[in-house]
Amino acid sequence: MPIISAGSKVLVSGANGFIAVWLVRLLLEKGFIVRGTVRSEEKAKFLKNLFKGHGDKFETVIVSDITADGAFDEAVKGMDAIEHTASPFHFHADDPQELIIPAVKGTTGILESALKHGQSVKRIVITSSTASIVRVTTSPTTFSENDWNEPAIKEVEEKGRNASNPAKYRASKTLAEKAAWDFYTKNKSQVPWDLVVLNPPYVFGPSIQDVSTPSALGTSAADWYETVVTGSRDPEAGGGGSKAGSEWVDVRDLAEAHIRALQREEAANERIIISAGPFKYQEWMDVANSLNPSPIPSHPSLQKGNPGSTDKVYLSRYDASKSGRVLGMVSGPEGESLGLTGEKIRYRTKEECARHTLADFEAKGW
Repeated sequence: MPIISAGSKVLVSGANGFIAVWLVRLLLEKGFIVRGTVRSEEKAKFLKNLFKGHGDKFETVIVSDITADGAFDEAVKGMDAIEHTASPFHFHADDPQELIIPAVKGTTGILESALKHGQSVKRIVITSSTASIVRVTTSPTTFSENDWNEPAIKEVEEKGRNASNPAKYRASKTLAEKAAWDFYTKNKSQVPWDLVVLNPPYVFGPSIQDVSTPSALGTSAADWYETVVTGSRDPEAGGGGSKAGSEWVDVRDLAEAHIRALQREEAANERIIISAGPFKYQEWMDVANSLNPSPIPSHPSLQKGNPGSTDKVYLSRYDASKSGRVLGMVSGPEGESLGLTGEKIRYRTKEECARHTLADFEAKGW
């Protein structure tokens, strides 16, 4: 399967989202032609203004309901590749179907549209999550692309609305990803495209989407803000409040991974974990307070929590080595080029992510 090269036309679903806006920006900077789907003309106006410097290289199309039959039929026409990022992410659903239906239907819907109307599509990249991989564990466990979060599905099936909020979200991501692979396997002989799924953990970093207040941030970014700036979260916890710790990736590195997943032939039909490593929120507090000079002078004293107290015991770890082998994305000195030269890119460090995120908050007056 040929790679998707600069100058190709790429559809990005949910183009106004935290991850998707960075992806659109990077695609345009690298010479791709981008069509972004949004739910309303109001959301389209922000993107058109943000990317007006790229002229006719960027356009939007309205998809008001991703669960509707044929929602993406027009959007996929004439595209060389699809980046599907549109899916709900939050931990306050009452009925788990609030998350499951749009996650599954949105994913299978765009694949169905590509099958029927995407004659020129050669590759589809889907943003899934490590939520579809990880399981609750009481002992240190390293998860890989071979793992599936079946327990979350079972909990939702058995408890329904009484299932835990993390289980509801994780079940939605697991079911959506399974549905994507099932659809591809079933229709493999008929489609001219292959499939890549990226599985990131918590995604942090500066925001360039339309957000006017911290309360408008997405779940991951809001958690970070509430920990480091306002101190309203448990510093010893990882994502979702878990004492087990979590893993993270900078949003700009995830955008880079999406583009590399288009460009590299060997990524075809691969499921790939995209992660910079583990964290507990106390670590972010320690890093933010160590930055000198502070990128956020309007907050001379950031939240400190219990400096240095993190025990570095992470029950859930991810083996992200495939991202190095397939996409050339690595941790540590092996990738010091930061993607400016050579084939490899180093995942951004906590220090880099924290500095740029805090500078973004300062610029927004937060």
